[in-house]
Amino acid sequence: MAALGNPTHASGSLYVGDLHPEVTETQLFDIFKEIGPVVSIRVCRDAITRRSLGYAYVNYHNVSDAERALDLLNYKDLKGKPCRIMWSQRDPSLRKSGNSNIFIKNLDKKAVDNKSLYDTFSRFGNILSCKVATDENGNSKGYGFVHYEKEEDAETAIQMANEKLLAGKKCFVGKFIPSKARNTDKEPKWTNIFAKNLPKSVDEEKLKQLFSKFGEITSSVIVFDEQKLSRGFGFINYKTHEEAKKAVEEMNGKEIEGEQMYVGKAQKKSEREKELRSMFEKLKRERLSKYQGINLYVKNLDDSIEDTQLRQEFNHCGTITSAKVMRDEGTGGQLGPSKGFGFVCFSTPEEATKAVTEMNGKMLANKPIYVALAQRKEQRRAQLEAQHIQRNGMRMQQVQAPGMPNAMYPAAPMYFAPGQRPTGFMYPQMVPRGGRFPPQPRPGYQPVPFVVPPGAQPPRGNPRNMKGQQPQGAYPGIKYNANVRNQQVPAPQQAPQNTDAVPSLDPQSIGENLFPLISTALKPLKQEDLTGKITGMLLESMDPPDLMHLLESQDALNKKITEALEVLEAHASKDNSTNA
Repeated sequence: MAALGNPTHASGSLYVGDLHPEVTETQLFDIFKEIGPVVSIRVCRDAITRRSLGYAYVNYHNVSDAERALDLLNYKDLKGKPCRIMWSQRDPSLRKSGNSNIFIKNLDKKAVDNKSLYDTFSRFGNILSCKVATDENGNSKGYGFVHYEKEEDAETAIQMANEKLLAGKKCFVGKFIPSKARNTDKEPKWTNIFAKNLPKSVDEEKLKQLFSKFGEITSSVIVFDEQKLSRGFGFINYKTHEEAKKAVEEMNGKEIEGEQMYVGKAQKKSEREKELRSMFEKLKRERLSKYQGINLYVKNLDDSIEDTQLRQEFNHCGTITSAKVMRDEGTGGQLGPSKGFGFVCFSTPEEATKAVTEMNGKMLANKPIYVALAQRKEQRRAQLEAQHIQRNGMRMQQVQAPGMPNAMYPAAPMYFAPGQRPTGFMYPQMVPRGGRFPPQPRPGYQPVPFVVPPGAQPPRGNPRNMKGQQPQGAYPGIKYNANVRNQQVPAPQQAPQNTDAVPSLDPQSIGENLFPLISTALKPLKQEDLTGKITGMLLESMDPPDLMHLLESQDALNKKITEALEVLEAHASKDNSTNA
């Protein structure tokens, strides 16, 4: 194969297209470094999702190395897809003008691929790009494009190759016309029509009698099943487009033997799918615009909540057009158990805003509900991914702690309830907010517990910073010594029978008390398996006084659990998009 000509390029920059989404810079570097020294490689990715856009740029030190890479690596198979290499064109006008671009159709779908098409047309001049169009499964569509460096080379290829045999088939070669320049004003000419909802008594002869009054019919057929019974539809082909158009206008919607027929232009499967897709997207946009700002998403619902009760709880906020609790599919036509979330739709955005303000966090069947404006799945995914990227960016700006191999947030640590931690279990640490880690107790240190008299309030503030002074809001009659180490605290003569004892500020003790509370909060969401991860995340990222506050305030704890779930969901979405 001759190398793609490059008389006008002064740099060794290459464009590598048609890449598999999983191809990375490292894999490309391992391949292109075999040709010569590589300056840089960049796979272009989406700004939000960070998914590969299917193309990359490779820069060599020397133009000669880039030419060799074009010659040796073009159409190389990477993860099941042949890559397409061309010179990087900084001038978009050269790519978009199409002056030296030719179009080839009627190609053999099995015998002609990118490489064979390039080999055939490279004899006419230097090729910038060559590609056979393929479907989503990678199969050839029977046509392709060749972009030459010079317009006269494209003219030569058209003159020499048009109506010539290629792989046993006579192919058409002509000048490529961009879609914007094509004449789209003319109505396409068609002669074949499709008729359905036909009575079973209508055979081919009767079908021809019904439609022959509109013009000359070249062919007509009724489609039968395996038992030779009519399937209720057929096709009629006229000699001219005008006759077929008139038949559609006259016969569509006409009743025959009590059946209302549908008559329209016969379409290919791809045309029908395109039309249905366009219709679906239009209806989807209309529905979204109709319910934008008035449809609310409600989650953390108790299993006992029904549609009627959900409507009653929100009824005071305004006029409700619909209220629905989402349920699993049941058996025997019965509805299954609640999924724990639902939707409430109001008549105006003002009413919806009022409902979000008043109902978010309200206790419903002893559970705090979450209320927010309903979002499309794409919007939620983009928002979570943006939040995840922002958090990663903030963590990368923090100073990496000594001995830490990575200051990112690779995975949430796992916290185990008492007696569950396996021997020798290790997990990667995290950089908490502010870059500080919870203080670790010295060997042999025994945490000093607080014993709270009945009716007393827990202390506020961090006792470690009070240097032996009586903390603000401490328990009456109890002195606190911040310098106590390895001292035995005398046990009270009579142990209290209630639960007024507050856990010490030791993180392990606080974690033992947080674990069951978090597990209880996650149970309605059916996410108890995340209890350990979320507990570990809170212990690593918060100071002990703030953790003590979570033990006192259920609302504060629920808010932190919601934030942790969002982080884990965003991290899982990132992993799925990377593995896709």
